[in-house]
Amino acid sequence: MAKVLTHMCMSLDGFVAQPDDNPGELFDWYWNGDVVVPTAQEGMTFSVDAASASMLQDLTSGCGALITGRRLFDLTGGWGDNHPVGAPVVVVSHRPPPEDADERFPRTTFTGSVEEGIAAAKEIAGDKFVTIASADIIQQALSLGLVDEVCISQVPVLFGTGIRYFGELVGHHVVLEDPIVVQGIRALHLRYPVRR
Repeated sequence: MAKVLTHMCMSLDGFVAQPDDNPGELFDWYWNGDVVVPTAQEGMTFSVDAASASMLQDLTSGCGALITGRRLFDLTGGWGDNHPVGAPVVVVSHRPPPEDADERFPRTTFTGSVEEGIAAAKEIAGDKFVTIASADIIQQALSLGLVDEVCISQVPVLFGTGIRYFGELVGHHVVLEDPIVVQGIRALHLRYPVRR
């Protein structure tokens, strides 16, 4: 069964974007090094430091399906049906898919709930893992106990306001195991298994 991870870049004070959805300095580390990491999108590569490259390659090559919310999907134009990690995308939304979704986004699956989205993504991912890349979906999945590992690329910047990686969790505390830590340049990469 596919493992479910989360991954987002986060400011030191816990934000994944500014109030207008702009990630600001959070993505700077993707182009702040000498090691080229290719993506699935033609003409797009990352240039990161060696430590970040190893972590980034692991997170991208092992991803069998990516879950996102409708807002991010719409903001990015659905990544042209080719997300940089190269994995099919599962969109969780209460709104119906775009009318031309079958033609424009044949690799994208639309579901109506977090549970359905994770189930669909696990089936698509096979023996690879599922990555959730949406703050709202991450919060819901954590509250439902559906996340196996929380991954953060923590960037040394303070936003003060914006969209939180972890907002209001419902229910009990989510206890994490000790992290795997990768010190990069302009990002500290943390991977926390969720304690069961």
